[in-house]
Amino acid sequence: MGVSKKRIFVIHGWSGNPKEGWFPWLKKELTKRGMKVFIPAMPNPDYPKINAWTNKLKSVVKNPDEKTFFVCHSIGCQAVLRYISGLHNKKIGGIIAVAGWFNLKGLTTQEEKTIARPWLTKRIDFKKIKSVVNKTIAIFSDNDPFVSLLRNKFFFREKLNAKVLVEHRKGHMGGDDKVFKLPSALKSVMKICR
Repeated sequence: MGVSKKRIFVIHGWSGNPKEGWFPWLKKELTKRGMKVFIPAMPNPDYPKINAWTNKLKSVVKNPDEKTFFVCHSIGCQAVLRYISGLHNKKIGGIIAVAGWFNLKGLTTQEEKTIARPWLTKRIDFKKIKSVVNKTIAIFSDNDPFVSLLRNKFFFREKLNAKVLVEHRKGHMGGDDKVFKLPSALKSVMKICR
């Protein structure tokens, strides 16, 4: 009987897609190391809604367990945390949160503010998440135009017991920032998948 592989779900962010930035590179690197990697296209990414995104995660992940890991970017981190807070009697291997946030800066249009509002205001059950997730690592950039480094580092450390890593001058670490490889994400996955 074969040992079941570790499953890695890479969740893109607002206006993102499975082929952007460092996602294809990470999938290739993790697949080479014997992991099953899934990068679902999240629904209506230009207008992300909490229920649509958490329901999408339920449908693609199906039966999460301790061999289930998430690498998420930006609003994808919010979606993963909200999905996990709804799990019952389950354990998850871990989360790598890249450019994750609990507060935002740099939103310029009323539309952006309207889209972000529920994500920023609807409560997250951090205590439940900590009881479900074995390990959390948060990766930030020191010049992210949307994510306040000090405030979000504090939240991830205080609320989720996350280990925090800070990249130098990688912006929001999305496709628009021309970040096509993210070795810290790969190293982090390998570390928590041991």
